[in-house]
Amino acid sequence: MKTEGNKKQRRDTKKQRLQREKGLAALLLAPTLIVFSIFMFWPLIRTVELSFYKWNMSSPDKKFVGLDNYLKVLTSPVIGKVLANTLWYILLFILIDFVLPYLISYLLSFVIKKGNAFYKTSLFMPSLISLVVGAIIMSWIFNPLSGPLASIGKSFGIEFPVWSQTSGLVIVVLSLITSWKIFGYNIIVLLAGVASVPMELIETARLEKTPNWQIFLKIVVPMSASTGIYVLLITVVWGLQWVYTPINVITQGGPNNGSSNIIYAVYKEAFNVFQTGSASALAILTMLFFGLLLFLEIRFVEKGIYYEN
Repeated sequence: MKTEGNKKQRRDTKKQRLQREKGLAALLLAPTLIVFSIFMFWPLIRTVELSFYKWNMSSPDKKFVGLDNYLKVLTSPVIGKVLANTLWYILLFILIDFVLPYLISYLLSFVIKKGNAFYKTSLFMPSLISLVVGAIIMSWIFNPLSGPLASIGKSFGIEFPVWSQTSGLVIVVLSLITSWKIFGYNIIVLLAGVASVPMELIETARLEKTPNWQIFLKIVVPMSASTGIYVLLITVVWGLQWVYTPINVITQGGPNNGSSNIIYAVYKEAFNVFQTGSASALAILTMLFFGLLLFLEIRFVEKGIYYEN
């Protein structure tokens, strides 16, 4: 009987300790949950609500229209072009700010022996420049009339195109403008991931006369993939967010929505034409689009990622 009483007392004590720990955890999480509720969950709920109304932000009355805003967005001739632009942006950001930094990180970690600190600093420094300032500087560099690239082209008899009025090319230039903000950060993160690959494996592969490209693809990429997938995700998300600034400063979505993307389209719909309902519907569809990208990443990419320990 005494033994059973002691067991019951220990169970009660353990239960009380768990309850105290849960209470402490709830108390510590409360500030974060409050902030998230105010600045994320509540705005999201309001956006979903507004997507079912027709409202211009100034009228005191809102008209309930059901799914009309979603139908308007999905049937708009502009949305197809904007979505194609968005996918083109994503492809360019992946090539410029993910693939290229990965290659450079490998070279700086295992191939280039001298001047690594200089290269790392030089590649990271541009990311410290304001995106607005960077957009203005880059628009001068790419100026088709008086910019340095145009002047160099003229000396070789090459006419530099008016990129801001050329569909396709305008997205390439805006991606380059945005990339210098992302590139330096990605280099630093990927360098940390690539440097964690054991040097013994690299040296063993070199003793077997394995080419550098095979070392990179078959050893470095798989063993640093956990860092790589993180960089891939932030490249897509930050790229589409940050490209808003050069679009707004330089092209305003032109020519004929040729440089717009889904994030800029939400802003334009809300604050240029004051169609709050359709802007909210497009914002919800944009969130679903990002959710789809995240699902595809988890479904097809992350399951093959190597995580140490």
